[in-house]
Amino acid sequence: MSSIATPAIGRRAWLAAAAAAPLGTLAACAPRPEAAGWGSRWVGASHERGHRLRGEAPAGAGSPAPTRRAGVLVVGAGVAGLAAARALARSGVDDVHVFDLEDAPGGNSRGHQLGGMACPLGAHYLPVPDEHAIEVIALLEDLGLRRTEHGRPVYDEGHLCHSPQERLFIDAHWHEGLLPPIDALPAAQRAPTLDQYRRFGAAVARAGAFRIPSARAAWTEAHASLDRVTFAAWLDAQRFDAPALRWYLDYCCRDDYGAGAAQVSAWAGVHYFASRHGFHAPGAGGDEREAVLTWPQGNAWLTARLAEPLRDRVHTGCVVQRVAAGRHDVDVDLWNEAARRAERWTAPQVIMAVPLFVALRVLGAAPPALRDAVAAMRHAPWLVANLHLASPLDDRPGAPPSWDNVLYASPALGYVDAMHQSTRPHPGPTVLTAYWALGGDSPAQLQAQRQRLLDESAAVWAQAVVQDLARAHADLPGRVQQIDLMRYGHAMSVPVPGVRGSAALRALAEEPGRIRFAHTDLSGYSVFEEAMYQGTRAAAAVLGKRAYA
Repeated sequence: MSSIATPAIGRRAWLAAAAAAPLGTLAACAPRPEAAGWGSRWVGASHERGHRLRGEAPAGAGSPAPTRRAGVLVVGAGVAGLAAARALARSGVDDVHVFDLEDAPGGNSRGHQLGGMACPLGAHYLPVPDEHAIEVIALLEDLGLRRTEHGRPVYDEGHLCHSPQERLFIDAHWHEGLLPPIDALPAAQRAPTLDQYRRFGAAVARAGAFRIPSARAAWTEAHASLDRVTFAAWLDAQRFDAPALRWYLDYCCRDDYGAGAAQVSAWAGVHYFASRHGFHAPGAGGDEREAVLTWPQGNAWLTARLAEPLRDRVHTGCVVQRVAAGRHDVDVDLWNEAARRAERWTAPQVIMAVPLFVALRVLGAAPPALRDAVAAMRHAPWLVANLHLASPLDDRPGAPPSWDNVLYASPALGYVDAMHQSTRPHPGPTVLTAYWALGGDSPAQLQAQRQRLLDESAAVWAQAVVQDLARAHADLPGRVQQIDLMRYGHAMSVPVPGVRGSAALRALAEEPGRIRFAHTDLSGYSVFEEAMYQGTRAAAAVLGKRAYA
C-alpha cells in the first residue's frame, strides 16, 4: 500500500494556519508538559538584551568607563568575526578584541549541553569543501581534519558523518535518503515524477559555474536572469510540478536559506545543487548525499577552536550600541552585561561582523550602500529544539535510525541525533535536535512567524515540536525528559530575488575607510564557507591587501 502524495494538511496550509491561529491551537494534540513529564525552557540570551541595540540602555548605565584602546576591534563573534580575528592574529596583529551579545562565541554555530550530552544550538554540519573554499580547507588542515595524499584530500574518518547518514519518513515507513522514493508514491505519479527528477537533474547539470564561496564564481546574464525570479516561479515555468519533487526542493530551500521556494530566488535554488553535489535522479548514477563533517555539538566544535587562541580577547555578553569613525580612530560604545557597566573602546580599524541591519542601527554615519542593502533584505526566524530522551525510541519499519531524520510534508526540517557520532556499543539516552525554519512562503508569513516566536511560550513551542515528531515516533512523548529551545528572530539572510546580484552588497564588500564589513549577509545567504570567506576578506582589507579573491 502506497502513501498519498500530499498529507491531509500540507506545509503551505500549515503555515497559513500558523499565521492565522495561535500556535497553541496547532499543538493542542500534543500532551501537556505536566501530563507528559517533561520540562521546557528558552536558552541563550534573552531578546531584551538584543533590543538594547535600539539604543535602550539599562537604567543607571551612566557614561562609558575610561576608554580602552586596541589594534583592531571586531563586532560580532560568529563565524565571520572569528575568522577575521583569526586571520589578523595569524598575520601578527596581536591586539585584536572581539565583542558579542551572546554569552558564548559562535553565532549560529554555538553548542549546548543537555542531560550531560553535547548538542547543537544551530548549524550542525559542514560539507566537505571543494577546491574553491580555501579558507575552510586551511582551517581543516590546521585542525588536523584534512591532509593531502598523492594529490587527493583525505579526511579524518572520525569526524565524517557515520552511516547511516539520512532517511525520510514517508508512507508510514523510513526510507534511505531524503529524495522521496518513486515506489513510495501513488502509482499514477511514479512515471511523471521520475521523468521530472531526470529533467531537473539535467537542468542543474546545464546551469554553468556555481561555486562556494559564490564570489569565486562567474556572474553571467544567465545567472542574473535566475536571480530576477523566485525559484517557485522558475519551476512553474519549467513545468516542474510533481508534488514529491516540489516538496523536496522546497525542503532544500528551507534547510539552507530558512524560507521556501516561493521566496528564494531561482539562482539560490539552483545554486543549492550546482555548487555542490548536483542532483541525481534514481538510477542516474552518482550519489545525492554528500560527505559531511559533524560533531555532537554541531559546528560549535569548529567555532570553539576558532575562538580558543583568542582567549580573553573575546568579550561575550557585550551589547554594542554605537560605532563612530573619527579622523584617526573608531569609537565603539557598548554595555557590558557581566560587569553591569558602559564601556568605550577605540581602535584605528573596526570590522563589523554582524547582520547588516544591526550594523545600520549602531553606525553613527552609515554609507548609502548599507541602507540600500538592508532595505532589500529579509532575515528568516528559526527555532532549534533539543529534546533529552531517557531511552532509545521504538523505531518504525524501514531504514534504520540515522544521523539526519526528516518527515515528509512536515512544517519542520526533522531532527539530528546528537549521539549518532558516538562509538558506544548499544543505544541509550540521547538528545534529538529538531529544526524549524520559519521564513515561510511570503514576507507576511515570515513576519507572523517571527512574532509567534517572540510571543509564544517555550511550553507551547515544545508541544508543537513533540506533536510533529510523534507522527513518526508515537512513543516519543513518553520518553522526553527536557526540551531546551533556542530562538533566532533574524537567523539568516533569505536570498530573495535581486540579492545575489545586488550592487549595494558589492559596494559594502569594497567599502574603504576605517570600518569594514564582514558577514554572510554580504553573500546573500548564510553557510559556514561564506562566513569564513567574508571574515578573511575583511581582515585582508584591514591589513592593506588591495585585492582578495
